[in-house]
Amino acid sequence: VRVRVIGRISLLPDGIQELIRQIERTTENYGEHYLNLAVSYGGRAEIVDATKKIAEQAQKGQLDVSEIDEAAIERHLYTAHLPKSDPDIIIRTSGEERLSGFLLWQGAYSELCFIDVFWPDFRRIDLWRAVRTFQQRERRYGK
Repeated sequence: VRVRVIGRISLLPDGIQELIRQIERTTENYGEHYLNLAVSYGGRAEIVDATKKIAEQAQKGQLDVSEIDEAAIERHLYTAHLPKSDPDIIIRTSGEERLSGFLLWQGAYSELCFIDVFWPDFRRIDLWRAVRTFQQRERRYGK
């Protein structure tokens, strides 16, 4: 499993940052399965960070403004390392019916499943119910 930590890692204590770098280095050659941990993460912050990277490239002449499109933005998101960064389904536990800023860009066409179970109590049967709900939906991808 390739482990990646997404978020503003620079806000974490130095020891934690080094541990994250070490884990990512150790697993960087794995690629069949991914484990992404959202730490110090916010969807708005992710979009701001991606925008800043794009602006820096444009300022340096490495990117023409006419080249900025959805694909350019996706290349600068925290999930750019994934072969497919758009989740098919986002399962929200705790009964809350909101995303709370989680994967705002990537989840634009995701199916949302809200489960009235807190995360520590989430069971296999809850996952199967979410999968069954997902299978019964007609995916329209914003159409």
